[in-house]
Amino acid sequence: MESLTGLVNRIQRACTVLGDYGGDSALPTLWEALPSVVVVGGQSSGKSSVLESIVGRDFLPRGSGIVTRRPLVLQLHKTEQGLQEYAEFLHLPRKRFTDFSLVRKEIQEETDRITGRSKQISPVPIQLSIYSPNVVNLTLIDLPGLTKVAVEGQPESIVQDIESMVHSYVEKPNCLILAITPANQDIATSDAIKLARQVDPAGDRTFGVLTKLDLMDKGTNALDVLEGRSYLLKNPWVGIVNRSQSDINRNVDMIAARRREREFFTSSPDYAHLASKMGSEYLAKILSKHLESVIKARLPGIASLINKSIDELKRELDYLGRPVAIDAGAQLYIILELCRSFDRVFKEHLDGGRPGGDRIYAIFDHQLPSALRKLPFDRHLSYQNVRKVVSEADGYQPHLIAPEQGYRRLIDSALNLFKGPAETSVDAVHSILKEIVRRSIAETQELKRFPTLQAEIAKAALEALERFREDGKKTTLRLVDMESSYLTVDFFRKLPMEVEKAGNQAAAASAERYAEGHFRRIGSNVSSYVGMVSETLKNTIPKAVVHCQVKEAKRSLLNHFYIQLGQKEAKQLATLLNEDFALMERRQQCAKRLELYKSARDEIESVSWSRVIHQS
Repeated sequence: MESLTGLVNRIQRACTVLGDYGGDSALPTLWEALPSVVVVGGQSSGKSSVLESIVGRDFLPRGSGIVTRRPLVLQLHKTEQGLQEYAEFLHLPRKRFTDFSLVRKEIQEETDRITGRSKQISPVPIQLSIYSPNVVNLTLIDLPGLTKVAVEGQPESIVQDIESMVHSYVEKPNCLILAITPANQDIATSDAIKLARQVDPAGDRTFGVLTKLDLMDKGTNALDVLEGRSYLLKNPWVGIVNRSQSDINRNVDMIAARRREREFFTSSPDYAHLASKMGSEYLAKILSKHLESVIKARLPGIASLINKSIDELKRELDYLGRPVAIDAGAQLYIILELCRSFDRVFKEHLDGGRPGGDRIYAIFDHQLPSALRKLPFDRHLSYQNVRKVVSEADGYQPHLIAPEQGYRRLIDSALNLFKGPAETSVDAVHSILKEIVRRSIAETQELKRFPTLQAEIAKAALEALERFREDGKKTTLRLVDMESSYLTVDFFRKLPMEVEKAGNQAAAASAERYAEGHFRRIGSNVSSYVGMVSETLKNTIPKAVVHCQVKEAKRSLLNHFYIQLGQKEAKQLATLLNEDFALMERRQQCAKRLELYKSARDEIESVSWSRVIHQS
């Protein structure tokens, strides 16, 4: 059984070293799952004296106001008779204290190291182990004394801060509550009992301790409390007689004080019948026995929690990624792998594995045809404009058969209108590609660790897209210019025949009417030709855009960035892999916590194996 208490002691020490002392919901906590005995009481309730009586040494700081300002995890280890007593602090490994006045001084200095010399409190525990033949195997956690008002130098919130800290310990189902109450105080007003009742209304986890029995008024006693009539607990009440202030001032030996305590109970007419179940020595024994039974009962659940938490922490560490290597070659490899991961996500957006590529198709299927249909050809090829353009093209010499120069001018100016939708299509695809780059960076899980590299990849990708946009514009505008450069001859060879037919039908018409019909026929012919070109461009503009922008982005989005990477020095590569501070901190916390849980698992397994071997 003793090995179980030692097991919890070792796990508690590991918790403190690795920063797990409860109250942190962001990470799994083992500290709160460990069975413990928490000492609770108001200021001047005799808490310190009870602890010193259990230990048999005078080692705790004393004074007015709040003396205990950090949790003190006190681990007692029973040694063989004749061995020297000593103490060790977890924050001072391999340093033994045999002078317990120096232990008191170190507690005070270590408290001030975290809280300063103010009267603030801190949840960071101090871990103290005491090895002595005069103790039982037991772990106690001493907390700041409950207070009702803030005194000078304390923040107004100190009352609530202390109560919240104490509450966070005693509300754990694995916590045994050692509620200290002075016998010369009404039990109904006890701060410790009030708090214990809130979290343990049935009294299953609470051990009541009455101090200062020797200071009660003559003719009175505390039997109603000690025998459970005033306030019933599942565990027996224990009376304690501490050293008086005079004894403390005279440095009365704690062992002698224990002897006098036994004599008080055995010789008292009120308490003699309870003497065997009174005193600090008895209290330590029942606490040790009860704590061990709780540890034994809770150990399977603790082991299950540890294994579950190990799996969770491993998954999170995999999610967060491994620490970055310091070798330049390894760093370059990591950067290239990250770029490939981004490039893979980017291509999935374009190819349909993720949303985005469908928006590009929508531009070609809806936006471009709609823009082409909305071009102002009706206004451009109106009777008035056609007559104006043809007349200007003829100059002083009217055309003889067909106004070729007029046709060309009308066609050139009409085809020029196609440049707008062509450029708009290029810009629209460019906007979608930029958005896909941003989304791909955000969705590339491996990149989340490296904000600097994210920014550099985004910059390089957007610069590449800008180049692709310029190529796309040049190519699509060249397609329009090509339509103007060489007109489709077969279409126009049909025009003289149509003119002749039309001329025979209109022979009897007046010259003015003939002229208007002639110009309208020219506008109609040009409109038909422009419609043919529109159908052609509706198919060729998407081809040019995809070839120059989409295909090129898939093929060489980061090529220029790769060239720049090859020219960077080791320091510059390291800068690219600067991680987000919060993520680095989280990984370190998870790694420490994983180390703690693995250590705890190994401790539990070693104890389990030793018990199996011992039983066999």
